[in-house]
Amino acid sequence: MKIATFNINGIKARGPRLIEWLEETRPAVACLQEIKTQDEGFPAADFEAIGYSAIWHGQKSFNGVAILVDTRAGHTLTEVQRGLGIPGPNEGDEEQARYLEADVSGVRIACLYLPNGNPHPGPKFTYKLAWMARLRERMAQIWAEEVPAVVLGDFNVIPHDDDVWSVKAMQDDALMQPESRAAYARFLADGWTDAIRTHNPRGGVWTYWDYQAGAWQRDHGFRIDHILLSPECADRMEACGVDKEYRGREKASDHTPVWVRLKA
Repeated sequence: MKIATFNINGIKARGPRLIEWLEETRPAVACLQEIKTQDEGFPAADFEAIGYSAIWHGQKSFNGVAILVDTRAGHTLTEVQRGLGIPGPNEGDEEQARYLEADVSGVRIACLYLPNGNPHPGPKFTYKLAWMARLRERMAQIWAEEVPAVVLGDFNVIPHDDDVWSVKAMQDDALMQPESRAAYARFLADGWTDAIRTHNPRGGVWTYWDYQAGAWQRDHGFRIDHILLSPECADRMEACGVDKEYRGREKASDHTPVWVRLKA
């Protein structure tokens, strides 16, 4: 069972690239972030045409998450929860579309788009840390259900110095502040396994390259898209990887897909 995450950076702008990736790699589950569309604008029919069903949690112009499943391969999809109940960083804000959870063929899938947190310090960074604390609470609830679980998406955290091309270039960014890293480390201390880190303990694997300053061409990237596995899923992991080549295609997202394959 191949489970993937892909921050698509606009499902309308990147639609052809997304369909291309789905047809070429055929993951059983594809978790999407930054779909950047309201619910009524989600192109569900485009995915149905290639054998994927979907649930989505949209928002106008930014954020938004979705879970796609390969129904041709016989997978089933049942929504469990949307949102974590945290309003946005400003007074009076509604909750942003950042979390979607479902059961897919016996595996709990939690798709997330964690707040960026910039500028740091400030209310957006405070919001980021509060969101991570609430996510940890939800992960503990999932853990208590004793179901095989995968928590994945764009965490907007660079966990280690070897997860970024230049520590100096990113040292002031919210993505690698000590508080952000400590919050991420608590997920792992709770017993969740970072799939990519397990297979690449020395780091040096990027999942994001900015559009600016020739970052892709110079390989100036970092790792912020993560897949966390419950113990049962960690025991079933047979492979994981980053589909780096898709970042180099025309009109690509600034992220690239990340995936794990679990034994049946």
